[in-house]
Amino acid sequence: GNLYRNDDGVGVRAVHQLRADWAASMPPGLRLFDAGTGGMELMFQARGARGLVIIDACRSGSSPGAIFRVPGSEIGSMHQPSYSLHDFRWDHAVHAGRRIFGADFPSDLTVYLVEAGDLGLGNELSAPVQQALIEVCRQVNEHIRAWAAHAGTGPLA
Repeated sequence: GNLYRNDDGVGVRAVHQLRADWAASMPPGLRLFDAGTGGMELMFQARGARGLVIIDACRSGSSPGAIFRVPGSEIGSMHQPSYSLHDFRWDHAVHAGRRIFGADFPSDLTVYLVEAGDLGLGNELSAPVQQALIEVCRQVNEHIRAWAAHAGTGPLA
């Protein structure tokens, strides 16, 4: 996401909030990272993780702040080559990571998409997206607690 395009920054803000939530007691193997607006960072950061949670803004025509929890089995688009690596999004990274890294790419994948309302220039979340951010972080924190309780092998990203 982009912190300077209002609601598009919801994923970045989620990473900041989750880091604050886990600052005092980060479970071993947990990595929280902002992959920015391109997919290459995500593809290489996720390599070797056993689980992956992605949080991003979307525009589907739903009400701003709507939350969509998408199972990993439904994610992954083949990248259509262009002249810019910025066109290589996270869904392309999931597809490519699965093909390139095979079993070394997370099979446990969950994506949270938050419907954006305002993508104009600025650095504030709209009220409905701010509420959605709180709920998404609550759900991801539950996911992290469940993972930590079972402390499997390999990191969770």
